[in-house]
Amino acid sequence: MGKCGSKTRTRLTRRDFLKRTVTTTAAGITVPWLVPASALGTYAPSNRITLGFIGTGGMGSNNLQGFLPKEEVHVLAVCDVEKGSDQYGHWFNRDGWLGREPAQKRTEDFYAQKNGRGSYKGCDGYVDFRDLLERADIDAVVVSTPDHWHAIPAIMAAQAGKDIYGEKPLSLTIAEGRAMVKAVKRYGVVFQTGTHHRSVDQHLRYVCELVRNGRIGTLKKIISHIGTNNRESPSVPWKPMPIPNGFDYKMWLGPAPLAPYHRARCHYSFRFVQDYSGGQTTNLGVHALDICQWANNTERTGPIEVEDMGSEFPQDGLFNTATKVGFRARYANGVEIICQTNTDGVTARFEGTEGWIETTYKTFRTYPQSLKTSVIKPNEIQLYKSIDHKQNFIDCIKSRREPITPVEVGHRSTSVCLLGNIAMLLKRKIRWDPQNERFINDDQANRMLSKPLRAPWKL
Repeated sequence: MGKCGSKTRTRLTRRDFLKRTVTTTAAGITVPWLVPASALGTYAPSNRITLGFIGTGGMGSNNLQGFLPKEEVHVLAVCDVEKGSDQYGHWFNRDGWLGREPAQKRTEDFYAQKNGRGSYKGCDGYVDFRDLLERADIDAVVVSTPDHWHAIPAIMAAQAGKDIYGEKPLSLTIAEGRAMVKAVKRYGVVFQTGTHHRSVDQHLRYVCELVRNGRIGTLKKIISHIGTNNRESPSVPWKPMPIPNGFDYKMWLGPAPLAPYHRARCHYSFRFVQDYSGGQTTNLGVHALDICQWANNTERTGPIEVEDMGSEFPQDGLFNTATKVGFRARYANGVEIICQTNTDGVTARFEGTEGWIETTYKTFRTYPQSLKTSVIKPNEIQLYKSIDHKQNFIDCIKSRREPITPVEVGHRSTSVCLLGNIAMLLKRKIRWDPQNERFINDDQANRMLSKPLRAPWKL
């Protein structure tokens, strides 16, 4: 695989970096700094994992807040195309968005408070993620960009030998996802997909163990529910807006087609524009279908057939992802998974020949009721256990073992959703070869496995 991106930069070694008495930012040189050991916890500097954050809005903000308190890590840099403080006159915009400068401030304030005296200057800010990746003193990166910006930074990070925590959905297209899997394997890095419900909601792992161990008999059907679109599309016809100060919109578009700026393209609502995301099908569906695939023992493969079930798409306006999701995926083992829009709070219902289990992200109920207290015995299938998704990533960086949601699993969970979108757009049944990841005798569908990338960006 060739190097992706458009430039090759000179890399800075860890030794060179540690010799420096000043920090370099995207804007220039900041004041000298010295890091007291007490500012960073009890772990020796040589044992701490150094992190860089690519994307600091939305989930990027949540991920930064989640990783900062970890004693084993030290956040050295953040990257975001949005400065953060100018667009709405506050550190946060209406979506709780955190830009580059606020992320720096949050990081440095955290370490200063932890130190208990003075200030701390040691978190650099970048507009271009490639500048962050060329730093040899950064061990791992957290990629929390919009979906169309997941693949290229992750592949380049793998090429740079950095471990990766990558937000879901893994990719915008199946071709991008497979390229990410290949890069992670080729360069031997650890990759954790951000499908955190595997770790956060312990009852979901237990439910999957019940299903995998035959407590509901032979699994026949899984019904997966996802929520509705929760942003309104701009009025029709919509008009372009001025690009806010401190926002590199061209870099935000990146490999996506050129398009006039509108606030609704960006921040949370980017996910309702097909150039940048797959709608709630990939946003919420990846979480739900990841658990479905785990229970079905198909987390490293995919369905053999997918068909539309009455989905609906907007007829005009800026937003063009499905407003009503409905598709059926059939697997080689005979199980079918139905994914559909529903607001009842149920995330999945597993139906077998001898009972059923219905889950939410908070709890679950069963029939027969006795299933709820069934004990998984030592000689039965026991699934990977993690109680902290981010800590699992850190532990796997140190041990070099596979995390609870490795890149292949993240790719396959995302693929089911992407296949669903293709079937819904085509309004017909499509046959899928999960091993070769191609549609069978269907040129039209195969053309939808990838999207052209705007120069100079490439996989």
